Amino acid sequence: MRLIDRYLLRQLVGPTLWAVAAATGLALLSTSLTQLDLIVAGGQNALVFLKATALAMPQLINMVLPVSLFVAALITLNRLQTDQELVVCFAGGMSRWRVIAPAFRLAAVLALLSLVINLWIQPASHRAMREVLFEVRTNLVSALIREGQFTQPAPGLTVYAQSIDRDGQIRNLFIHRAKDDGGATTYTADSGRLVMKDGAPILRLFRGSTQELSPEGVLNYLSFDDYPFELNEFIRSEERIHYKPSDRFLHELLFPDLTQDWEKRNHLKLLAEGHARLATPLYNLTFMGLAVWAIVGGAFSRLGYSRRIIVAGGVAAVTRILGFIAVSASESEVWLNFLQYLIPLMGLGWALRAVFRQRPSRFISLTSRRSGATRTMAAV
Repeated sequence: MRLIDRYLLRQLVGPTLWAVAAATGLALLSTSLTQLDLIVAGGQNALVFLKATALAMPQLINMVLPVSLFVAALITLNRLQTDQELVVCFAGGMSRWRVIAPAFRLAAVLALLSLVINLWIQPASHRAMREVLFEVRTNLVSALIREGQFTQPAPGLTVYAQSIDRDGQIRNLFIHRAKDDGGATTYTADSGRLVMKDGAPILRLFRGSTQELSPEGVLNYLSFDDYPFELNEFIRSEERIHYKPSDRFLHELLFPDLTQDWEKRNHLKLLAEGHARLATPLYNLTFMGLAVWAIVGGAFSRLGYSRRIIVAGGVAAVTRILGFIAVSASESEVWLNFLQYLIPLMGLGWALRAVFRQRPSRFISLTSRRSGATRTMAAV
């Protein structure tokens, strides 16, 4: 029996891994496209893009895990049933639970993996990704300068650059600075470069001129070869990283710091996210139960199980949609959080009840009787 258990488990593991890899790749492609615009606009290199993409993988894996398991289980169990391998197991005296136990052991392992990702890996990776994206958004060059565009990174400041070389050299700079007293200063330069001096950022302008209009209407003109344009007053030093609910660990979601204004206003949202972290791994068991019901929950058929597979897919989709609705509803009423656990458990209970309520098919019973008669005659 252990040999058969290992065989059935081995048949399920391979397709599941392939399905998870394929689904994760598709999800990663769609997610990376949204990050690509931000990375390119920020003037970052490919290494930053790959880092941000890799840090998004834990959440994507967790999202596609139940669906991938469901598809892989349907394909594998349908092949085993069509090839009559499951029929042989039943005919050999294995109970229905013994036949489907390897599938549920695999689902339990993936549910545990999903829980580990939810509780530790996803928050850690999301925090790191948030820091990477924060650095991209607050990058001084990207905040001040966009190639071929007039930007206003601060009130009263307008900046234009024709191009930015890969080595950081800025070509054909135009800077217009309006003062509070009504005056204005315009800087033009053939090139420029962002440097640090005594810990402060400075934009060095080369081979250019300044035109300053005083409040009295007098125009002052000055040409220069090297001019330091200080940027301290334009840096938003008070801006900090704000961690969203998806970036927080479980204890920060279930027990938020209510002395903070944001946490106090969004404590129901944080609580709903915390219960979702604990409840979503259950969908791996639910989807496996539905896949098992679609193949094993009825009589053997050489024509396939298309009807039950469609029904199982529909039930799985409805169950997951209801789960999303429960998470959204829990953000307004705390007592609705129990629905996040009830919905996948009800789906699993319905699937198991349908599997074990079904009587063995006539084909399997007939095969068992013939096998028993053969063994009896051989004994005689």
